[in-house]
Parts: sequence; C-alpha cells; structure tokens
Amino acid sequence: MKWNTGPSGRGLQAGWRMLLAAAAVLMAVALAGSRAAGDGHDDDGDDDERDGYAIGLWGDLPYSDVQAQIGVPNLIADMNRQNLRFSVHDGDLKGGNGTPGSVTPTTCVDELYTQALGFFNALRAPAILTPGDNDWTDCDRPSNGGFSSLERLDHERGVFFSDAESLGRHHIHMDVQTAPLCLGLAGHVPCVENRRWHAGGVTYVTLNIQGSCNNLCDTAPDPVEWAARNAANIAWLQEGFQIATQRHSAALMIISQANPGWHPFENDASPRNPVTLVQLDAKPDGFRDFLLALRAAVIAFGNPVAYVHGDTHTFRIDKPLLDAQGRRLENFTRLETFGDNAANGTNDVNWVKVLVDPHSREVFAFQPQIVPANRVAVPAP
Repeated sequence: MKWNTGPSGRGLQAGWRMLLAAAAVLMAVALAGSRAAGDGHDDDGDDDERDGYAIGLWGDLPYSDVQAQIGVPNLIADMNRQNLRFSVHDGDLKGGNGTPGSVTPTTCVDELYTQALGFFNALRAPAILTPGDNDWTDCDRPSNGGFSSLERLDHERGVFFSDAESLGRHHIHMDVQTAPLCLGLAGHVPCVENRRWHAGGVTYVTLNIQGSCNNLCDTAPDPVEWAARNAANIAWLQEGFQIATQRHSAALMIISQANPGWHPFENDASPRNPVTLVQLDAKPDGFRDFLLALRAAVIAFGNPVAYVHGDTHTFRIDKPLLDAQGRRLENFTRLETFGDNAANGTNDVNWVKVLVDPHSREVFAFQPQIVPANRVAVPAP
C-alpha cells in the first residue's frame, strides 16, 4: 500500500561535478556491499522468537565530500560484514549548511535524497531511517537552497516512506502511522515516517522529532506544523508502549533525531531542569510535552527503554531521565550516536552495534564500532 504524502516538489539542477560525484559514491557503496559476506534475510517485522541478535545504529552522516565518498562507504562495508538483524539511521543526511564548491550534494536538492537512498539500499540487512532537521526543517536556510521545509518533508516522505517496507537489500514490514495527523505542503497528511516493528520480543519505534527547537526556531519557525506533529508523535509513542505491554515485550527502543536536552549541562542542546523538565534558556521549547509523556510511559512500562538520538554529535550512553522527585529512572538509557566532525574527515564516521538479548536483565548491550578504514588520529594496527 502507498500513501499520498503530498507533492514531491522541486529540486535544483545539479552541476555535472555533483552528478559525477554522486555516481562515484553509489559505485563505491555498491562495491563495498558486494565485498561483504552473508545473505541476510527478509522479515515481517513482527517476530517474537526470543533469540538474541544484533542491530546497527548510525546517523548525522555524511557531512562532507570525504564522508560521502569514503567514510560512509567504509561504514556500510563494515556493517555488511556483520550479522545484523537491521540498522537504523537517526537522521541528518547532510550538514546544517551547504558547502560551497562541494562535489556531492550538501544542500537540500533532490540529489541529496537520491544519494542517501543509494547508501541505505547498499546495506545488506533491512535499513530504516527517521528524518533529520538538516534534511527538512533547515532546508529553508539560504545556504541550503531556500526550500520550503514542508515541501522537502513531502519529498522525503515520497522517497523513503512510500510504503510499509524498510529499505536495504532485504526488507522488513513495519506498522505505519497512517492517520492524517501531520502537515505537508497541501495540508494534513499521514505521518508515514513514524514506524513501529518487533524483533525477538522487543518493540522498536521511530519518531519525527527534530533539532532547531523541533521546528520552533531557526530561519522560518512553524508552530502550526510543530503542534500537529508533536501531538502525532506523542500519540505514536503512547500507542507503541501500549502495544509493547500487550505483547509482553521485553524492552522498547525509540529512535529519533533531536537531542531534546535532558539536564542543565547538555552540550549543544538547551539546558533543562531534569525534575520539572522545564527548559532553562530563552529558546522556544519544542520538547517538554513529549518528555513528560515519555517519562510517564517509561515508568508505567517498567521494562528497559532505550532512547536513541543524534543531533549534537557526541557519542554517549547514560541515564539522564529523572522522575518528578529527582530519582533516576533505572530502566531508561539514552544513546547518542556518532556523527559530524567533518573538519577531521572520517574521524567520527562510525556506528554502534547493539546486542539484543530479551532474556538478559538489561536487554540492550551497546558496543561502539570504530570503522578501521575511517580511523584518523590513531591508525588501525
């Protein structure tokens, strides 16, 4: 089944250098994929066989020509050498601003999404993504081509989310938020980028939650769009926990782009009182309602919950969510994936392997994967 997600929109004509570079990137990815071992498998995304498995998480890539042409193909080849159940990219297909003179797409032209589609479809295991602010909310910046943010989101929905299947060389079927609760350029549309699936007794949910104050600040804030999508995200979050409870899921993982800010000392994110969840700076707060709903759901669920995001480009694993009495929620873990650091080439073009064992106490075990071919500061032995 396909959904009408609004007009696919315009794209700027790329120069011959960009077209040649994009072709070279896709060829590099294809060669990397062909060198990887293993056959993968198709999946209906509704599997409750509770054997252990591994998944891959990455995001905020690529941010430069060298990352697109060398770093990401190396990362994909590294993932393809592993026996992964699936992978998820947590958003941002490019840097926050276009790079003058780049030979790969660094603005929000159509070629950007075509390049990303090639990356995802080179992955042997099923590949899933959630949108990032750099590929839609920030596309209205002059440095990104001055697009309409909603038109670019419509386009992204058409390229990556036109049906209920994952990307990748093998697919899984997912549940989709098909209610017309979100906004596109022409009005209300289904939130088809919000997905849910199950694997080995664990439930997974993606949510379209963005940096740039969740579309309440930056070049052209859109509070009407934010209100619709925020309500849809909270509804999808709550439904995900409800279904996980009904299925007796051992754990639940949420993947989104934005770092909403968890405490007063969060680098590059707005500071937040971790008890009241009130934001402590003067920026518009696009996250508090969601965080309150998340906290209530985590407490009620009781089992392990992992929240995966990118956005602020600091690899970390911690437990930043507190209850209203200031007590740490022991069953909640935050993971921020690698990304960006374009000034140092491929230095942070890495990914995170998660070992998932529904019979273990914590269910998720996180292993950073430093791609040997992408090491910069200390070469691989």
